[in-house]
Amino acid sequence: MAIKYSNKINKIRTFALSLVFIGILIMYIGIFFKGNAIIMTIAMLVGFLAVISSTVVYFFIGMLSTRAVPVQCPSCNQHTKVLGRVDACMHCNQPLTVDKTLEGLDFDENYNRKTTKT
Repeated sequence: MAIKYSNKINKIRTFALSLVFIGILIMYIGIFFKGNAIIMTIAMLVGFLAVISSTVVYFFIGMLSTRAVPVQCPSCNQHTKVLGRVDACMHCNQPLTVDKTLEGLDFDENYNRKTTKT
């Protein structure tokens, strides 16, 4: 079975979207505790903080996305953004690299770490 690669920007966006839904779910659960105002208030605040933190994550990935290198994927011929030395295409999950020394090597996300030597 082949390894499924995924783009870093899409991973972070998925995390931020899940924070929104988790926050709304926590606030919805808080409605069931109408009788106990303290538990309901805590659930509403925790849910609200999850939604606000998703906004922070979306802002962070937006700023990070402006620094990403735009490349054209050789497989699907669509433009994608690459974070770091190696990443995957946003559309077809094809492993991509912007480092000429890594061309032809097996895809490994550890190449993005500063301590990894090629």
